Amino acid sequence: MSKNILTPSEAAAKFEDVINSQFKRIEKMKSSADFVDYSAVDTIVIGICGGDGIGPAITAESERVLKAILSDKVSKGKIVFKEIDGLTLENRLSCMKPIPDDVLAELKSCHVILKGPTTTPDASAGTPNIESANVAMRRELDLFANVRPVSIPSEGIDWTFFRENTEGAYAVGSLGVNLEGLAIDFTVTTDEGTERIARLAYEFAKANNKKRVSIVTKANVIKKTDGKFLEICKRISEEYPEIKTDDWYIDIMTAKLLDENRRRDFEVMVLPNLYGDIITDEAAELQGGVGTAGSANIGKRYAMFEAIHGSAPRMVKEGRAKYADPSSMLRASAMLLRHIGYANEGNRLDKALDICMFEEKKLTVTGREDGATGREFSDYVISVLERI
Repeated sequence: MSKNILTPSEAAAKFEDVINSQFKRIEKMKSSADFVDYSAVDTIVIGICGGDGIGPAITAESERVLKAILSDKVSKGKIVFKEIDGLTLENRLSCMKPIPDDVLAELKSCHVILKGPTTTPDASAGTPNIESANVAMRRELDLFANVRPVSIPSEGIDWTFFRENTEGAYAVGSLGVNLEGLAIDFTVTTDEGTERIARLAYEFAKANNKKRVSIVTKANVIKKTDGKFLEICKRISEEYPEIKTDDWYIDIMTAKLLDENRRRDFEVMVLPNLYGDIITDEAAELQGGVGTAGSANIGKRYAMFEAIHGSAPRMVKEGRAKYADPSSMLRASAMLLRHIGYANEGNRLDKALDICMFEEKKLTVTGREDGATGREFSDYVISVLERI
C-alpha cells in the first residue's frame, strides 16, 4: 500500500486517535479560565503579525492608524505594540509547521493580535499539505468565536455573525484518511464548544439590544453534528426569553440574505464553522466586497483580529501590493479597540471609515494604479479621525 493509502484497520485506528484527541480538547475547554478583564491590565500588548502576500502592507497601514488613535495610551505605557515576524509561508514550510514554535511563543506573549492574511499551502499546487495557520492559531489560542459584522445602513442591514471557530470540518479537516477508492474527512461538534459560542451570541444580543438570534445549520441532513449544534443552541436560547429565536437551514439562509423583503429582519446569526465561513463572504460582498470586512477571533485568554479575505499573492507578483485596500484590516482594528475596552475609539474609527468609504469618498482604493494607495487611504482615515 502507498503511504497515503490506508487499510481499513489503519483508518479505524486513525479515527480512534481523532476521537481521543477531541475528548482531551473537551477537558481542556472545561478547565479554561474566564475572559480577560482588560480594565485590570496595566499594559495591553498588541501583537502585529503581517502574514503573507498583501498582509504586511495592509497590516502596516492599520498599525499606523491604531498608533494614531491610541497615541496618548502608548505614550503613557498603557498600550505596547509588538512586531511578530515569521508567520510567512516560507518559514512555515521550512519547519513544516502551521505555526513555528518561536512564533507561537511570541503570539502567546500578547493579549490581542492584529494579523494579516496568510497563504494556506495547497497540495494540488505541489506545496506540502500542512495545516492552515489560521486554523492552527484558532486551536492553539482557543479562539472559539469568529465574529463578523456586516452593516449597510442605507439598506437597513445590521448583521452580526457568530461562527464557531474551533470545531466542525476545519478542526479536523487535515486528519482525514485515504483508502483505496475512498476518502473520508471528519467533522466534530461538542457540547462545550457549542454552548460557549451560543452563549456568546445571546450575551451579545442582550448587551446590544438585539431582538432576534437565528441558528443556522443543515440539521435535517447532517443529523448528528449539526443536530447537536441546533439542539444545544435552542437549549441556551431558553435562558434568554426576551430574545426571539428561529432556526434556518444554511442553503435557504444564503438565499434569504439576498431577499430584499426578508434580509432586514435578521440581526444575530450563530452557526457552525464551515457555514459561517461561506455565508459571511456572501454577506461581505453585499457590503461592498470581502475587502471591506474585518473579523474578530475571540477566546477567553487571547483574541486575534483580521481581514476575512486572503493574501492575494497575485497582487504582490504584479507589483500592486501598495495599492491593496486596508479597509478590512481597519474594520478589524475597530473591533480590536472595542474588545480591549476602548469602545469610543473603536466607534470613532468605524465612523471615520464610513465617511471615507461611503460618504465623502475623496479617495477610492481599486487595487490598481488608477486608485489610491493603501498609505494614501490610511492617511485619509487619520485626517478624518482628527476632525470627528
